[in-house]
Amino acid sequence: MCTVCGCGEGEIRIEGEEHGHHPHHHDHPHGHGTHHYGEGPAGTSVPGMSQTRLIRLEQDILSKNNTYAARNRQLFADRGILALNLVSSPGSGKTTLLVKTIDMLAGRLNPYVIEGDQQTSADADRIRATGAPAIQVNTGKGCHLDGHMVGHALQHLAPVDGSVVFIENVGNLVCPAAFDLGEAHKVAILSVTEGEDKPLKYPDMFAASDLVLLNKTDLLPHLDFDVEAAIANARKVNPAIRVLQVSARTGDGMAGWCAWIEAARAMQLAGRPPGAAAE
Repeated sequence: MCTVCGCGEGEIRIEGEEHGHHPHHHDHPHGHGTHHYGEGPAGTSVPGMSQTRLIRLEQDILSKNNTYAARNRQLFADRGILALNLVSSPGSGKTTLLVKTIDMLAGRLNPYVIEGDQQTSADADRIRATGAPAIQVNTGKGCHLDGHMVGHALQHLAPVDGSVVFIENVGNLVCPAAFDLGEAHKVAILSVTEGEDKPLKYPDMFAASDLVLLNKTDLLPHLDFDVEAAIANARKVNPAIRVLQVSARTGDGMAGWCAWIEAARAMQLAGRPPGAAAE
């Protein structure tokens, strides 16, 4: 459950399973007028629920999720697997970037992919076309993956020791920020077709990420996008965040991204703490 948006009602389906599960049940909140739903100690508003109840509910949900995430993290640590949680708004080019990444790293690492979408298996099919094993998790009305979904998907995916697991989260810059999946790093993809103020509008996501990939840079000559302002805004909410400029279409900057992955994987294999910065 997500008290921010009220997601989660409906069927969660992991590819290869006949029946889904319903981890959360609640109604979507509906606002009217100019109410600011972030007011109050809970930072959100759901009709019929007090702020105290919302805080307790969110704490219970996140605590349960963190238990599953800790199990995932221990599995990754025990087996030397690097897990990267790719997060962005819809249309940022995550899947195209991931396909290009897998192609460029062919023969240098063993990639596995968990694809999160509300419906369809289109993105997982694109990943499989590269030869990389992929499993689709359809969240129904849910707007993010959680630790339990990822743990369950890992059982089906069965990544080998020392591999890299890319988790392509549902396109959403809000709720995935709050849900730990057991990953070593969150990587935020920001397209130059979006506003450079995105980090300020969605600060929790950029505060939780270790790296920003500024994608679709090949389009910069045709857009009014201020690269330096975007980078500055990201560092306002997270001074330690790294930013790499890439174009999945032309390949520009992708070598630096691949080098970052290999450095992070080396740290994971060396037993360094998950989440430590990879320079």
